[in-house]
This record gives sequence, C-alpha cells and structure tokens, in this order.
Amino acid sequence: MDDPLELDDARRSLVGMLNRATAGTEGVVQTPVPGLIVYRIANPGGPKHHVYEPALALIAQGSKQVMVGDEIHTYDALHYLVTSVDLPVVGQVRVASDTLPYLGLRLSLDVTEIGELIRDERLPAAAHAGPARGIYVNRIGLPVLEPVLRLLKLLDAPADIAIVAPLVKREILYRLLMNGEGARLRQLALQDSHTQRIAKAIARLRTNFAHALRIDEIARDVHMSVSSFHHHFKAVTAMSPLQFQKQLRLQEARRLLLTGGIDASSAAHQVGYESASQFAREYGRMFGAPPARDRRRWLAENEVGEPV
Repeated sequence: MDDPLELDDARRSLVGMLNRATAGTEGVVQTPVPGLIVYRIANPGGPKHHVYEPALALIAQGSKQVMVGDEIHTYDALHYLVTSVDLPVVGQVRVASDTLPYLGLRLSLDVTEIGELIRDERLPAAAHAGPARGIYVNRIGLPVLEPVLRLLKLLDAPADIAIVAPLVKREILYRLLMNGEGARLRQLALQDSHTQRIAKAIARLRTNFAHALRIDEIARDVHMSVSSFHHHFKAVTAMSPLQFQKQLRLQEARRLLLTGGIDASSAAHQVGYESASQFAREYGRMFGAPPARDRRRWLAENEVGEPV
C-alpha cells in the first residue's frame, strides 16, 4: 500500500514537471526521450478521432474519456491508461478548471522490449490472462509513478538520456506488467497468444484498409478459424473487423480532406469507398457533419494536437 503523503508529493511533482516541459505551448510537445510525448491543453474542444498505438498514457491535471467501439474508458490523475494494440478511438479531454490546463504524457510501448522482458526467467509469474480488451485503466501508484518521474527528470539532463532512458523505460514496463491488468500486456508479446495473433491481423488491416476485407484470408494468415478470429478480434478491439476497417477508412479520409487538399469524392475513392453517397452518410454519422461542412468547421476551430 502506497503512503498517501508520498503519493500526493509524487503527483505534485508530476504536475510541476509537465508544467515546465510544456510552458508556453498548447498541444503536443515532442521530447528528446524517444517515445515520450507531453501535452498541455487549455482549450480541448470537442471529441477527437485517433488511432492509438501501444502506449502508456498518464494525466497530471484534468481527465479524459476514450471510446472504443461502444465502450467508454475514463482516466484522470488517479489512474493511467494502457493500450496494447492499435485501436481507432474517440477521445474527449476535460480540463481541471478554466485556469488549470490538461497536463499529460504518452510513452510508447515497444512490443519487442515487452517480449524480451517476459522471456527473462527472473520475471515473477503472473496470473493467466485470456483474450481481453487491448485497452485498460489502472489506478496509479508509486511503483509506476516514480520511474515516470525519473524519466521526466532526464529532460533536464539531456546528456544522460541515451544511456539512462532505456533503463528507466524498462523499469516502467516491468511495473506495468506486474500491476493490476498487466497480464493483458503480457499477452501481446507471448508467442502464438490470441492477442498477438489479433495484433498481427490489426497490422494487416492498417496497411490494407482501402482494399476489400477478406476475413477468411486474414484468419488463415494468423492461423485461426473464421469464427475464432471474429470472436477474439471483438474481444480485443470491442469491434468487428468490418467496424474496425470502417473507422480506419473514415479517419484516413478525414485526414485527407482536412490536410491533403482533396475533395470528398477523391478521399472516398482513396480509402476504398465505391459509393460516394455511402461514404457521405457514414462520414456524417462518425464525425457529426458531412465532409464539406466538417472541413469548414475544422478550419474555423483551428484545432490543436490532441493527447492520448
């Protein structure tokens, strides 16, 4: 059990470090530590669509809701969020107050490094975990928070980053694997686990989302029956493969419309839609407005980078 006073001190330290690292900014700040991004959001705006990759997300001020399929995951300064596979999500940031911005960070998780750690014979055994969501929320404690603070301290000692950061990140991975739902994270790196097979299928979908969906081919490639593939895919992603592909297509189409300088018909064709009217309907349902109006709204809002 963590000492409440020590935990409060650690949380205050996290706020101070992120305040300094993001001073004078709004949105995303890349850090010199590979895989570490910090955020400051004073004006979060409405929900944002993203594809989350494997990462640890931690909040110092404010809170966030993340919708995956029809499920909502909420986390704040008392909790952290882990994604173990690539997932299309809808995120909504909430600031702590009008004068206290959202402060947070994201640390990418390397599947290879997770695999190396779980193959270490000195790693304590963990409870078995079957197929489960590729996203989860745990309560934050000192075992996770302290190495995160040490990683942030390296921003003030850039000469130490190359040597020390990999060691600290390994400790963070260890703490995540040993804490709460960490068994889910282990499944990602276990050879031939259902989660690892679904992760491979997701990688294929992300690469080929504009092509016709061939469930039988994907299932065969990951050595699963079609029925087993459907079951485990939904267990991990909270979506069917078709829903997953649709979200990838629409998110890419929106990116092309907003930043690629092309029209709706061209965007629809590039992401694999044959029917422009079907594209417009599904786009409007997902983003709350048809393509042209959504683009005008986005330009008016001049939205900033959005954190995980």
